[in-house]
Amino acid sequence: MKNAKIYQNKKGFMLAGVLVFGFIGALLVAGIVSWAGANIKSARREVGREQAFQVAEAGIEYYRWHLAHNKTDYQDGTGVSGPYVHDFLDKEGEKIGEFSLNITPPLTGSTAVTIRSTGIIINDPSVQRTIEVILAIPSIARYSVVANDVMRFGDGTEVFGPIHSNKGIRFDGFAHNIVSSAVAEYNDPDHGGQFGPMEFGVHTHITPVDPEPPSSVPLRPDVFGAGRTFPVPAVDFDGFTYDLANLKTVAQNDGLYFADSGALGYNIVLKTDDTFDMYRVGSTFPPPTNGCNNPGQNGWGIWSIGTQTFLDNYPFPNNGIIFIEDDLWIEGQIDGARITIAAARFPENPGNYANINFTKDILYTNYDGSDVIGLISQNDISAGLTSANIIRIDGALVAQNGRVGRFYYRPPQGGNNRCSPYHIRDTITLYGMMATNERYGFRYSDGNGYETRNLIYDANLLYGPPPLLPLSTDQYETVSWKEMVN
Repeated sequence: MKNAKIYQNKKGFMLAGVLVFGFIGALLVAGIVSWAGANIKSARREVGREQAFQVAEAGIEYYRWHLAHNKTDYQDGTGVSGPYVHDFLDKEGEKIGEFSLNITPPLTGSTAVTIRSTGIIINDPSVQRTIEVILAIPSIARYSVVANDVMRFGDGTEVFGPIHSNKGIRFDGFAHNIVSSAVAEYNDPDHGGQFGPMEFGVHTHITPVDPEPPSSVPLRPDVFGAGRTFPVPAVDFDGFTYDLANLKTVAQNDGLYFADSGALGYNIVLKTDDTFDMYRVGSTFPPPTNGCNNPGQNGWGIWSIGTQTFLDNYPFPNNGIIFIEDDLWIEGQIDGARITIAAARFPENPGNYANINFTKDILYTNYDGSDVIGLISQNDISAGLTSANIIRIDGALVAQNGRVGRFYYRPPQGGNNRCSPYHIRDTITLYGMMATNERYGFRYSDGNGYETRNLIYDANLLYGPPPLLPLSTDQYETVSWKEMVN
């Protein structure tokens, strides 16, 4: 009996162990199954998220393609506001998702379009990914200085924006951005004239002076911080003719257009209340004495207002385009405005091109890209004889057939004051960019003109230029890309 009782006790103990270990095993199996299920669910969700991301990217690429075929359609060809939803098919043609597009068109004068694409997967609509991309067509303001003539930047010059010439560039300062030329080599007129040696399209005379072609081009990071490149495609200055004609048409239709003044031209005084005063210029400032003029310069003149008559006060047009079919003077300040002011005469006649001139400040109030001025001249953009001793010009300056600069005003000689005291000025600051068909300059080698010249590039102009400023290409580029948090 005693042995039987011991056996029964052992049997009960074993049964309890089996139950305990069976329960633990069941828990482990359940845990493994649950863990496996969670992993599978997580993997499926990650696959879904990746698919949603790819669908969202497909939406961006679709609208990039759409803009390539219709650059100003921001409504997906529908003519109504979005969002615009498109199916996304797999390689077998089965719908697996869709993308929803929200398009924000450019601000007035800008080319920057914002595309927000949300990718959705049919199997799990809760999984969504959103991408936002800004595309823009760069304007000619992608350069701080762009020229259709040979250029020279002297000792001590520091430039932060890109520089380009369709001819050659001698650069003896420091460039933070790329310096480029459309020619592989050229005869620098400041180094030996027509009989001088050929030099690289972009070269420097800072010691050690660049070797002459066909030697290898040295890197010279002490001068070209971001490098130099040549030859590259030329900028089409001739194409600006179309741009000016188009500006005239747009101004006549929706902007402000002013025909020939019947006098010497107009003077525009910009105001911070989004208006401007318009004057008719009756005479120019009389030169100090005879002999002030320099007959060797084409188009030489005093280019400073003597007398003028007030005409009216005008609000800035909604499209920001003002066109003057006459010579123009301009001064003043804007606040929160985006305007382009052009001066040209049609039909075109090289002997009667229109000019833009200034003798006083042209200023922004804000320097965050919200204030923008474009000045486009058929011929020269000039600082006149009586231009302020210290002057600042904010804006994008484009001289289609002439140059941006100042004429030579002859200094005193033999008791004759000539252009004195206006022949020497102190400081000019240009904030923005300039495009000049001919060699620009506000100072001459004998000190005539502005002793200090500050050229400051406004990077806001690249994708947010003044209205209808000439573009440097017809293709959209990616300005920014980011994934939004859903």
